[in-house]
Amino acid sequence: MKAQHISIVIPVYQGAQSIQAVVAEIAPFFEPGATPAGVPFVVAEVLLVHDCGPDRSDLAIRQLAEQHPQVKPIWLTKNFGQHAATLAGMSSATGDWIITMDEDGQHNPSDIAALLDCAVGQDLQLVYAQPMNTPPHGFLRNLTSRLSKRIGRLMMGHEAVNYFHSYRIVQGEIARSLAAYCGHGVYLDVGLLWIAGRVGRCPVNMRAEDDRPSGYTFLRLLAHFWTMMLTAGTRPLRLITLLGFFSMTVAVLIGGYAVYEKLSGAVQVQGWASLVIVVSFFSGCILVSLGMIAEYLAVAMGIAMGKPLYVIGSRSSRSR
Repeated sequence: MKAQHISIVIPVYQGAQSIQAVVAEIAPFFEPGATPAGVPFVVAEVLLVHDCGPDRSDLAIRQLAEQHPQVKPIWLTKNFGQHAATLAGMSSATGDWIITMDEDGQHNPSDIAALLDCAVGQDLQLVYAQPMNTPPHGFLRNLTSRLSKRIGRLMMGHEAVNYFHSYRIVQGEIARSLAAYCGHGVYLDVGLLWIAGRVGRCPVNMRAEDDRPSGYTFLRLLAHFWTMMLTAGTRPLRLITLLGFFSMTVAVLIGGYAVYEKLSGAVQVQGWASLVIVVSFFSGCILVSLGMIAEYLAVAMGIAMGKPLYVIGSRSSRSR
């Protein structure tokens, strides 16, 4: 079996104090080695994507690039956010597999081999780290994170939404295809589920973040959640269509009842039957029309986000 070349993508926002230690832990994997399951691999490159944070991370990135030929800086023109920075790194990566990590030291590079073993051993295209310990965040943040994933799973109808994590390994061709197709404002993990058919998890232990304030305020996390909802799928739009047809059915039943009451002489108020029929009928028509507009919006949304019609892989997507 040929050695698997791994590219590591790390978005760097405020990593001046932490990124050097992270790369130092990755450095031993610059030499060829093997996973516990015997899969030969080597970390061929580490792409540090400078996302124009408030500190001097750029100086640390330049220094690391001078120390290690495997370190490749990617300079963004302004702060675009973690997902955009990750996609920028994926588009420039050349490895058979691409691993994404955070800059703060929470993700242990020693788990790289375990992630690769899960991906190769189970013939998966995308593997997320599955924290076995409580995430090192506050109670409220952990609670809202679990809640947002459950809502996202209901919206998308995909169990893998519960797997979402920034520590992941993905086939190189999958990641590069996504970077080519993915449009503005698409939630990265939702985009990965567009084209990755075999998704799994690998148990790992998360470490405490470095002693620095998190770049994710409540408002930024809320914006992340809203982006995931907007790109999660077209189920909310389809609900409008179903509601329209349901209301039309109810309108027909109400109209029939109003006609029956009128003919039987049970209606004492002049014009009641005609008013009920007109209101119920046109209310149903309005909701059906909104449902049709929603269907067009669903198609337009898929096109605008860059959801691909197909992606050609190097082999069958069926599991072994």
